[in-house]
This record gives sequence, structure tokens and C-alpha cells, in this order.
Amino acid sequence: MTVDRHDPSAIESSGPFMPREAHGWLGLQGQVCVVTGAGSGIGAATAQAFAAAGAKVALVDRDLPAARRVAGPLAEQGAQVLALQCDIADEAAVLAAARQVRSVLGPVAALVNNAGLLRPGALASVSVAEWNEVLAVNLTGYLLCARAFGQDMLETGRGSLVHVASISALHPQTASGAYSASKAGVLLLSRQLAAEWGPRGVRSNVICPGMIRTALSAKFYDEPGFAQRRAAATASRRIGEPRDIAEPALFLASERSAYMNGAELVVDGGLGCMLMDMVPRPGFNQNHPETQP
Repeated sequence: MTVDRHDPSAIESSGPFMPREAHGWLGLQGQVCVVTGAGSGIGAATAQAFAAAGAKVALVDRDLPAARRVAGPLAEQGAQVLALQCDIADEAAVLAAARQVRSVLGPVAALVNNAGLLRPGALASVSVAEWNEVLAVNLTGYLLCARAFGQDMLETGRGSLVHVASISALHPQTASGAYSASKAGVLLLSRQLAAEWGPRGVRSNVICPGMIRTALSAKFYDEPGFAQRRAAATASRRIGEPRDIAEPALFLASERSAYMNGAELVVDGGLGCMLMDMVPRPGFNQNHPETQP
């Protein structure tokens, strides 16, 4: 594992660091928050949002240069950040990362389990190696991080675990290999952590994103008309951005959500309430994607 506070020569701008007074109500100032998969997408947006709220942020990613690119601008503008290279499927690496975070930033108060991967394939043909690889990161990795970074929370009697799952955890998604199964596992893992650790002051909740533009779905948008068709499937009529998940993550990490434990928060632009409108009913469902210009 490699640790890097800030290497200016390796930094590329990933957007402005914007401290906002509106986030003072969250009470995250000075709190140590760990974000896995922080080198891009939802993880990067979440790390930036925590920094804007005044938290000390550990950015954990298998891709250290990517984590540095996100951490660099935050450090330059005054945030206290730590970029770490870590494969969350490797227990020794996770434990070492937790020790480094504790040594450099202090005891961890919140963890956002976000790192994940997808290996597409039908269940009849997906290789066992790829199946195990996805589960090792998307499910076992979440447990390893919860145990390693959550140790401080258990010792202090307070803290928050936020797990990023997917709407694929709630609905089958064909040809996605172990992805849907792994994300469904995250839901029960979170509930079990809530049941076992809740009496000790540690909360565990899940965010289920849907229709978010991330690296996993980026290539789909190269297809003409794809973005419009996907947006039309949501009640909000737009594609979500990583920031749309980062904001709920801040809320769940903060004491403002103190009575939320073992919950699953679906953030999908209203996709779930459009099911019946997806069923063709001539003369009725004017919002059906096929009727859109």
C-alpha cells in the first residue's frame, strides 16, 4: 500500500473545492471520513462534498494517481486529505490503510463503502473467477472496510457506515454477472451491521443509485439517443450525476440522520415509480419513452 498526502506533480484538476456554509448544519467539520473508490465518479464527488463540509477525508482507491487527482485540488484549497492506494478485497491492505488513516488524520467517524466493479456476462456463462472477483470487491470488500475502519467507531461508541449499492440490488439486471447478486448482498450486510453494531452506537445504511452517469455506464452514452431514452424512463426526466449521490451520503454520514439505521435510500430520479407507465396503454401513458419526440 502506498500513502500520499499530496504530490503536486501528479495532480490534475478535478473541479473546484467549494466550502459551503449550507453544510455547517451537518456537523461534519473536523470529522474523519473515509471514501473508497474515491478516484472517480460517485466516490470522487463524495470526497469533494465531505471536504466542502469541513471533514478530513481519506480517499481510498486501487488507482493511486486517480485518488491524487481528486485529492490535489482539495488540499490546495485548504482541505485536510489523505490519498491511499488500497485494494479493498485484500484484508491486509485494508487493515494497513486503516492504520495509516488513524495515524495521519485521527479516529474514523464515517465510512462510505463505494468501490466496486462490474464483470458482465450471463449467469449461464460467466466464469467462476469473474464471479468471485466481483463478490470479493463489491461484498467482501465492504465487510473488510466496515470492520477495519469501523473499529474506531465501535471504540468511541458513535459513527456511520454508508454503503453504495445499486437499484440492481432490488431488481434483476440480466447479463451483469455477479453484480446484482453482490449489490443485493450489500443490502443484507448493511442490515446485519445495523443490528449488531447499532446497540454499540454505530449506524449502517445503504444508498441505491440508479440512472447515474459514471465510468461504469460512460460508454453507453456514445450510442445516439441513449441519454434521451434513459432520461425519459425517470420521473425527473434527467440522468443523475455523481453529486446526486454524494449529497445523500453526507446526510447519512451526519448526525442529522441519527435515527436512520438499517435503511435503504433509493436515489434514481423516480425510475421506480415509472413502472406502470412503461407498460404500453394507448391513449393513456403519454410519458412512455416510445411516445417521446
